[in-house]
Amino acid sequence: MVLAYQIMAVAVGWHIYEITRDPLSLGLIGLAEALPYFASALFAGHAVDHHYSRRGFGQLAALLLMINAMLLVAIASGKFGTSATIWIYGSVAFTGIARAFISPSFTTLFAIIIPRKSFAKATGLSIAMFQIGLVLGPILGGLLVGFANKTIAYQVAALLCFGAALAMLMLKIKEPPAISEAPKVFTSIKEGLDFVFKNQILLGALSLDMFAVLFGGAVAMLPAFIHDIYKIGPEGLGMLRAAPGTGSIIIGLWLARHPINLHAGRWLLFSVACFGVCIIGFGLSSSVLMAGLLLFLSGIFDGVSIIVRQTILQLATPDAMRGRVSAINGVFIGSSNEIGAFESGVAARLMGLVPSVIFGGLMTLGVVGLTAKFAPKLRDLELHHLH
Repeated sequence: MVLAYQIMAVAVGWHIYEITRDPLSLGLIGLAEALPYFASALFAGHAVDHHYSRRGFGQLAALLLMINAMLLVAIASGKFGTSATIWIYGSVAFTGIARAFISPSFTTLFAIIIPRKSFAKATGLSIAMFQIGLVLGPILGGLLVGFANKTIAYQVAALLCFGAALAMLMLKIKEPPAISEAPKVFTSIKEGLDFVFKNQILLGALSLDMFAVLFGGAVAMLPAFIHDIYKIGPEGLGMLRAAPGTGSIIIGLWLARHPINLHAGRWLLFSVACFGVCIIGFGLSSSVLMAGLLLFLSGIFDGVSIIVRQTILQLATPDAMRGRVSAINGVFIGSSNEIGAFESGVAARLMGLVPSVIFGGLMTLGVVGLTAKFAPKLRDLELHHLH
């Protein structure tokens, strides 16, 4: 599913910028996905926690992404003429609905399969596998667009989504029985929100990553950097998009064998601060090789923060609330990627491409400072406190 999503992301970004040559149009891709995601994520979390099959919702998400990829095939084939841009944004919005079900389904399945004592190591391995998709997807997407065409890229994405649905079908697990009397939808959602907002550690971790991703969304502007600064083709776009994920894979595999247990809160703050420094360096770089190195390093530090945050989330959340808390996490983190892309597009239009990226990195550093001051429980967290 991650491979398919990333192939579509590369192809759609190239597709839109090819038509408009406007960095704001790249930001609007993020907004088009975030709005339907916001509207459906909390309801998806409730559905996964009550009555319904976690596996079934994972399959549903894969099939929705497959339908979306097939729609993009039709758009790239010229079936919608001069209104192609509007239809692309519509397909992106459809992706947002599909994504709303992925995280709650995966998080609850993870907790069913993995013993609690192995959460820290398993999270590292899980993030590494996820990042492999983030690396290979952009590379494959860039190569398909560059050496074949956008239509082929979208067709490959549709095939991968079908494969993801089959993988979910073949998963051998025994899910807990359905809850006989589920609370009303809005009561259930409120329970999840109350749990997160009254827990300083969870709220601090989610807020830190949300604002860091929101202001550090330099990757969304890569098509503009490729076109206007580095002046290379879509193959280079795929490579640069893959650089952060490569760093995350390496650190994920390392932390799967050497999990962080001591000073987890301080490691989280330190890694997000280093991520912000890398984004500033990327914005200042005029060399594609230096840009790739800085994005690679940003992926290492982002990988540390993701693994620590996900481990905190798994250990601090009761089993009965995993779907809802994961959905709230998705609203905080998942949608902030898309809102961050929109923020980057608007900032690039107002400030210029390079200043907007530097501004985002500086804001990330500011967020780290504020979190360290106002969330002392997170700052001083040791993971064994959550067992």
